[in-house]
Amino acid sequence: MEEFRHTSVLLRETIEGLAIRPDGIYVDGTLGGAGHSFEIASRLTTGRLVGIDQDGDAIAAATKRLAPYEDRVTIVRSNYENFTDIIDNLQIRQVHGILLDLGVSSYQLDTAERGFSYMEDAPLDMRMDDRGERTAADIVNGYPQAELARIIREYGEDSFANNIAKHIVRVREEHPIRTTGELAEVIKAAIPAKVRAGAGHPAKKTFQAIRIELNRELTVLTNSLDGMIRRLAPGGRICVITFHSLEDRIVKQNFRRNESPCICPPGLPVCMCGRRSLGTVITKKPILPSEEEQRKNSRSKSAKLRIFERNEERAEAGT
Repeated sequence: MEEFRHTSVLLRETIEGLAIRPDGIYVDGTLGGAGHSFEIASRLTTGRLVGIDQDGDAIAAATKRLAPYEDRVTIVRSNYENFTDIIDNLQIRQVHGILLDLGVSSYQLDTAERGFSYMEDAPLDMRMDDRGERTAADIVNGYPQAELARIIREYGEDSFANNIAKHIVRVREEHPIRTTGELAEVIKAAIPAKVRAGAGHPAKKTFQAIRIELNRELTVLTNSLDGMIRRLAPGGRICVITFHSLEDRIVKQNFRRNESPCICPPGLPVCMCGRRSLGTVITKKPILPSEEEQRKNSRSKSAKLRIFERNEERAEAGT
């Protein structure tokens, strides 16, 4: 296996945001190369860290990196959407901090055979968990044109989604699109030359859309946050690092809803819906990487960190 390379984004800010206590229980739901987890584990004494990742290469790399702290670390190969089952199986009732660092790791992008990158020709894969049967090639060659256009438009936020989908269908009718290079060329042909001359690679948005669809990234995030917040201990915090507007919007709206869940009509003197706040949004505006970090790591430029803290009294009530 090629060395698992990944530079942890917003590392100092995230560790500070978690407000780590030496005897606390923490969950890194996107373990990766264990950059954040190493810093968490190093601050624990009698505490415990649970690291979760669905990528087998990440699990191997993290296990090696966290070996000095193996007495306080439990590593689980799974998707963080299974968070509740995982901590239940470990007989953990509440945790003091949760971290989600979303997006694709540098290792995944730079390892051509993983099929995430449009910069090299490789099998059209994009699976974050290689135990899954479906690949990006199945989406590209199997989805109806209208569905392809929808995911490219919604998940890639590409205004040329309809034309890209039409070109994909036209080419696949002649032969299956099997590699990242083939797909990148199809996308390039679907975008006007004057637009291609602008900023960014023409395939970037479509590759993002297909990756999100294949790995159910937005669905998993949407379905996980409420359950995670409810299992935070009094004063516990969840830190989420996002890398594009779709993820950030989900996190921002979820945190706001958990802080102010009341759905009563405006003007009522007393809340009648019975929905109580579960905590406080610590970051009214997201924390962004410093100019120095962006200069050293260009992939950090789109990162945003949001933090939510669980209410003391509601957490103590077990709700």
